[in-house]
Amino acid sequence: MSENPESMIADIIADLVPLKGVRVIAAMSGGVDSSVMAVLLKEAGLDVIGVFLNVWDYSRDEVNGHGSCCSLEDSYDARRVADHIDIPFYAMDMREEFRRDVIDPFIQDYETGRTPNPCERCNRFVKFGALLDAADQLEARFVATGHYVQRRDSADGIHMFKGSDNRKDQSYFLATTSRRQAERILFPVGNLEKDDTRMLARYFKLATAEKHESQDICFIPAGDRIEFLKREGATAGFRGGDIVDTNGNFLGKHLGIAHFTLGQRKGLGLPDGPWHVVALDGTTARVVVAHPEDAMISEVEVGDVSWIRQPRAGESITAKVRYQMQPAACSLQPEGGFEGDGLHLVFDQAQKPTAPGQVAAFYAGEELLGGGIVNKVYSH
Repeated sequence: MSENPESMIADIIADLVPLKGVRVIAAMSGGVDSSVMAVLLKEAGLDVIGVFLNVWDYSRDEVNGHGSCCSLEDSYDARRVADHIDIPFYAMDMREEFRRDVIDPFIQDYETGRTPNPCERCNRFVKFGALLDAADQLEARFVATGHYVQRRDSADGIHMFKGSDNRKDQSYFLATTSRRQAERILFPVGNLEKDDTRMLARYFKLATAEKHESQDICFIPAGDRIEFLKREGATAGFRGGDIVDTNGNFLGKHLGIAHFTLGQRKGLGLPDGPWHVVALDGTTARVVVAHPEDAMISEVEVGDVSWIRQPRAGESITAKVRYQMQPAACSLQPEGGFEGDGLHLVFDQAQKPTAPGQVAAFYAGEELLGGGIVNKVYSH
């Protein structure tokens, strides 16, 4: 912790003071990050309205959402924080939007052999889609979140950068945010270290100061993806089939492609390993595997591309196609120019595999330029 709370708060508030009196929706998930975000906005003099998004009926789950985000317990915690800092608070019913834009595509992807990223879709369609529509109804200029991402405005518009805390940087999950959306989003904790965020939560005596972080997908709080898919009626993904190598040689049987993700190497139970899953065929129910040296990827086809800032001519670009990977040098080959929504991403050096359905995030140094969704992966 490099600063004491007072000086840290003063620095953050200095950046927000030009927005004093402006109405902002604070998207409060009931966690420590969004709690600190809300109090910082209030301290800076913005007109803050706390909003909790009710996206899932946790009465259906035996664990009642415990350990996830956006559960009933989290709604209660968000309200306690809002009361403590004296801001209006509303719980908004987003279950219909969440079902349509996150859960149904999640199920469909696993049925067809893709590996979805539900957090990305929630950000793009719910938090920065439906919630921005709600902000219009409440006459709010901005939506603010507790994401560890930095926004910096300049004469040529807004720019988004990785969070200061490399361990918590969440820019990858915001890579598909459109420029129109980004212009209305604030990230008050993006330049903080996670430990500093907790320190501020203690300083402000927030009820969430010691709250543990959620680890599971919010609508699968028990972490059992297979049980969730079966309960939701998925069938095609549980049709048995063959496991073969890239030459079509039979290696074993499986109980459904929904049990696998591209790049997976654990739990395959195959002889002469190690093996990596390199293809999932939803039509034939085939799982294709390869040895690690043959599973590396060199090129990725990306769709649904959106830009916060388009690359400049000759600019060095890096990309990551998995959350845990370090951005790697690459070239981008857009289809019909950068105004289109598709491109080919070619890495300078072969990378570990990713899966269709995952996010491809593009960077220039620490700046997040934009991103899209992986549609196809080409082996090295």
